[in-house]
Amino acid sequence: MKRNEQEQRNPQALRDETIVIHGDDSITDEKGVNPAIYYSATFQAHSASEFSEIAGTPRHPRYYTRYGNPVHERVQKIVADLEGTETALVTGSGMGAIATTILSLVAAGDHVIAQKNHYMSTTKIMDELLPKFGVDVTFVDQSDTSAFEKAIRPNTKLIMIETPANPTLVLTDLAAVCDLARQHGIIVVADNTFASPINQRPHDFGVDVVVHSATKYMGGHHDLTAGVICTNEELAERIWNTHISIGSVLSPMDGWLLLRGLRTLPMRIERINANALALAEFLENQPQVERVYYPGLPSHPQHELAKRQMKGFGAVIAFSIKGGYAETQRFVSALKLPPNAVSLGGVESLVVHTAAMWEGTMNEEQMQLAGIPANFVRFSVGIEHIEDLKEDVRQALQKI
Repeated sequence: MKRNEQEQRNPQALRDETIVIHGDDSITDEKGVNPAIYYSATFQAHSASEFSEIAGTPRHPRYYTRYGNPVHERVQKIVADLEGTETALVTGSGMGAIATTILSLVAAGDHVIAQKNHYMSTTKIMDELLPKFGVDVTFVDQSDTSAFEKAIRPNTKLIMIETPANPTLVLTDLAAVCDLARQHGIIVVADNTFASPINQRPHDFGVDVVVHSATKYMGGHHDLTAGVICTNEELAERIWNTHISIGSVLSPMDGWLLLRGLRTLPMRIERINANALALAEFLENQPQVERVYYPGLPSHPQHELAKRQMKGFGAVIAFSIKGGYAETQRFVSALKLPPNAVSLGGVESLVVHTAAMWEGTMNEEQMQLAGIPANFVRFSVGIEHIEDLKEDVRQALQKI
């Protein structure tokens, strides 16, 4: 059900800005306005019968923190509401969420369809890890829905998508891929990190499991690592059973920082969306820039698709500098405001020379498959004043 349809049927449905503040009100009757941090690895039961009940309840928040924690419970409630899913799980990192989900849903002899463009660590799971366990993976051009259809086999169990994709900002048609998967009984997992649930809700289009690196927009301050898995109760239990064995646990402190970050998520996203669109438009008019990739620009080849499935277009702009590796390095080094650092979605703008970042973890063949040229820049726009960002980019471009 689309969000506007849900609100039409239920006029009392809360909007995102209210969900992030009050979505966890029902979790506890504590009197503190600011939630407590439950820095305990384990929790006591008042009787043997209560212990038996707690121990036998999956994802109980007051048994053992690897299984759950009261802070985790708050975060899970809010994020599930934002994504429109029945429930959610938290992990110690975004890759913890992605790896745990994939390993829960496939087995030896299965086949997976993945995209040519994924976050580099997701690509390595598909390209290097899964084949070790007897799982075949086919990589397809995610901008072509027919490529997904052609790749389907009788043993295809999972389709992994990411839209917009990191770092090229190529889009995947969520509705089309999900309709195709539903016809064949295939589970669809979508990495929604680059959009955030404020800008895009993949579950509305039929995605079964939505994963996030909550380190990014949800945390928002570059001070934590976390992952979130949003899905239905049945799949959540399957994934949780793997999660407690793998042990990608979110610490109570990072859980609390994530909860704090969620409180301002819609407000930050609104400013980030506006800044990123303005900076992308500015970059398109700079003579030193070869091409700009941003879903919010009419020049993006999938702009119409972006408008259909996204409410906003996010922080990340990709662009290519005229010249090659050396010119791109000079540009990045000349910027004064954004740190030259990985990650995205925080209050500070961040910039990376994409080829320099990816070459440390991907071989040349994998980089070519992902379509990462030597002159590519990934700019994550923050909440600074847009005119200051423009001026900084202008002076850096003049130095290449």
